[in-house]
Amino acid sequence: MSADRDTAGGGSAAPVHVIGASGRSGRAICAALAAQGTPVVAVVRNAARLAANGPGTGSAGAGAPVAQVRVADLTGPQAALQAALADASRIICTAHARHIPAVLKAAPAHARLIGLGSTRKFTRWPDAHGNGVLLGERALLESGRPGAILHPSMIYGAQGENNVQRLAALLRWLPVVPLPGGGRALVQPIWQGDVTACVLAALNAPWSGPRSIVIAGRDAVSYKQFVTLVGQAAGLRPRPFVSLPVALLQLAARVTPFIPFLPRIGADEIRRLMEDKAFDIAPMRESLGITPIGLEDGLARTFQSR
Repeated sequence: MSADRDTAGGGSAAPVHVIGASGRSGRAICAALAAQGTPVVAVVRNAARLAANGPGTGSAGAGAPVAQVRVADLTGPQAALQAALADASRIICTAHARHIPAVLKAAPAHARLIGLGSTRKFTRWPDAHGNGVLLGERALLESGRPGAILHPSMIYGAQGENNVQRLAALLRWLPVVPLPGGGRALVQPIWQGDVTACVLAALNAPWSGPRSIVIAGRDAVSYKQFVTLVGQAAGLRPRPFVSLPVALLQLAARVTPFIPFLPRIGADEIRRLMEDKAFDIAPMRESLGITPIGLEDGLARTFQSR
């Protein structure tokens, strides 16, 4: 773990343009930048949402203070995004990586870009999400622009995140825990604080060209162990586990939208529980200087902050 996770890279007078500042990772990154004295230019699609859920201009508000707020829709006219990024020298894009081509086209040629991708790019079952990550990665690598695309595994611990919190909500209602294949597949979640530290480290790294780096937590554990640790951190009594076929669980997932007290679960999520999601974090340590915290520590911090 780095010595000071919230100030990785030190402060700087040069502003950082944060695309997606009102999102979960965006809010955390803006808070970290503000803590180190770096001005933030928030580039968002919806200013009202930013005011309600994200950083407030000049005050802590619901997140971190920002110097300016600029509105631009990544799927809208290019002129608005170009205007929002016209004076940018350092850009962090927390929006989906499929938007990286648009950001590259709109940003000044000298601007450094740090984007968030996803380890979904490795899935055995390609989908729009994973394909969009590959599209954004390819665009950045082919651009030759200084910067990086960071591919986090499952992120937990952010304000409003719906991974471990959603799982804990589901466990509160289940008398037993049904898992495909007995929950033997591996997961390696990463705490939001480590994601933020990696982004800031990448922003200040002395790279002359683009990089693609996987960032993940310290521990790769079976999904069964992950569920057990989440239950413990949430203060829930242990539940017995039941191994069920994927098809049966996918069928059961179809009814979750109609049960008010249950979080919605997609059939594709059930299927992905069958593939290992464990990653080598040596490049993360070597390139970014970040050693992630352990899963139990991250879960304890997550539920203590609720």
